[in-house]
Amino acid sequence: MKNRRKYGDASRVPYNALFVENKGTKELRDLHNEIYANVQRALQEDIGTGDLTASLIPSSKILTATVISREAAVLCGVQWFEACFVSLAADTEIEWFAKDGDFVPAGQTLCEIKGNARALLTAERSALNFLQLLSAVATQTKRYADAVAGTRAVIVDTRKTLPGLRLAQKYAVTCGGGANHRIGLYDGILIKENHIIAAGGIQPALSRAREIAPPGVFIQIEVESLQELQETLAAGARMVLLDNFTLNQLADAVTLTRKQAGEAVILEASGNIALDNVRQVAETGVDRISIGGLTKNIQAIDLSMRFAEPG
Repeated sequence: MKNRRKYGDASRVPYNALFVENKGTKELRDLHNEIYANVQRALQEDIGTGDLTASLIPSSKILTATVISREAAVLCGVQWFEACFVSLAADTEIEWFAKDGDFVPAGQTLCEIKGNARALLTAERSALNFLQLLSAVATQTKRYADAVAGTRAVIVDTRKTLPGLRLAQKYAVTCGGGANHRIGLYDGILIKENHIIAAGGIQPALSRAREIAPPGVFIQIEVESLQELQETLAAGARMVLLDNFTLNQLADAVTLTRKQAGEAVILEASGNIALDNVRQVAETGVDRISIGGLTKNIQAIDLSMRFAEPG
């Protein structure tokens, strides 16, 4: 996509609601405010009282630059990148040659930038940090999504995100072809082992969850054995997390669930899942596979911002 524009002319980034459990959550329908907040925090921590080095450059000087991908990746974070520059110079012009969600090969020019030299130099690191991180999340997600292609399984993320960047990273997951689990503790109920113990058992925990769940909020319960799964199904659960099951146990869990509840129950596999075994997990017949590694333990995509020599 080639779309020359000033940043202020760009449309807002809509969160991909197709992948959101709770589609009514306001902050997921529009990321504009989140992008602004992310960028302001990033610039403030980097600039502080002022960019001393940029003061070497005349205040009126205009420069152009290009951003190049050093490795193949799924691009993500375009508007975070743009917002870093426009926050310092509103008339910055950016021409993009790819958009969020596009696969870009190594060596591709992603965009060209023209604007105030001081602003470009000051915003460069923060802008690249966002683009490199979010592209890494999108790229990692695509690897997993591609690995399970053709099965019924959907790759979903977790709450294992960088503090302050959860919505940004979850947006990146959707750009890579994954789906979002709950955004936080407020928009979904996930009953884990300690919740079950504290509530007095599976049945009491599920009953209480149904009493307190707001409209539209899902209820999911984690089990660690086929016996717990059977008890959970008998209690009427409709979303079950199969924690650290072996491949054989996952296959047995799918068979048991379909026999006892048909297609009414969503089964999610989690724990000890990596690229080298995710296809096998998907082929057991589970509906979802949650991967914490989509948003943590990731390696930033290698991008380079080059400034053109003044004419």
